[in-house]
Amino acid sequence: MYSDHPFFKKPVNQYATIWRCMDFAKLVSMLDRQALFFARADMLPDRFEGSYPSATVKARPRLFKYVSQEGRGQAVSQWSSLVKNMTTATFLNCWHLGENEPAAMWKLYLKSDEGVAIQSTFRRLADSLSACVEHQVFIGQVEYIDYDKHQVPEGNTFSPFLYKRISFEHERELRAVIQELPVNEKGAVDWSKPLPATGIYVRVDVQELVQGIYVSPGAPAWFCELAGSVIEKYGFQIEVRRSQLEAEPAY
Repeated sequence: MYSDHPFFKKPVNQYATIWRCMDFAKLVSMLDRQALFFARADMLPDRFEGSYPSATVKARPRLFKYVSQEGRGQAVSQWSSLVKNMTTATFLNCWHLGENEPAAMWKLYLKSDEGVAIQSTFRRLADSLSACVEHQVFIGQVEYIDYDKHQVPEGNTFSPFLYKRISFEHERELRAVIQELPVNEKGAVDWSKPLPATGIYVRVDVQELVQGIYVSPGAPAWFCELAGSVIEKYGFQIEVRRSQLEAEPAY
């Protein structure tokens, strides 16, 4: 279920449009499972996912300034270990925030012309998660900073997942985040416990979530028809449109 969190920055307009590109197989999986896939953070292609800028790491002893000099080094080491481990216990579902269909995202996330973009809004995404009772989900915008110059606030385990290097600024990412520590039968955190191998499926109200579906630029007519047919067979009333990028130019 969606929950507010003070560390997560929401769009000023809660009905701001968001997009998620996926191939046809992932669309069918979403419809069939009525769920979104949340990838384990350490499985994402950005190796910096969940890490801190070097300036933050250098300043880390200040986080434990009230710890004795003897114990401060151990506290810093334990915190660093926890930060790294949290990448295996944090699960992300990422969207592009923007009113217009994201041309660059098609090329970034699809390997062929046979894909779709899910159109939704921040509010729809949040409301659709009411179908999920197994997980607590937080949603917020990613902030882009220069990791060679700036710092990320510490003291909570969400912060490093809400910042990315400025090279990724074009993504304009809004992400839904789940953190679930591996706990043993005694209620203690146990990092030796098996974790989901690649991620988790989170139940959503698909009809609430999806405002519209656009097929990728260059997709053949039969693909657009197939997408509509599959959606209908699963019992959803969702309009399938051709990409806005295929509009004819005027001279």
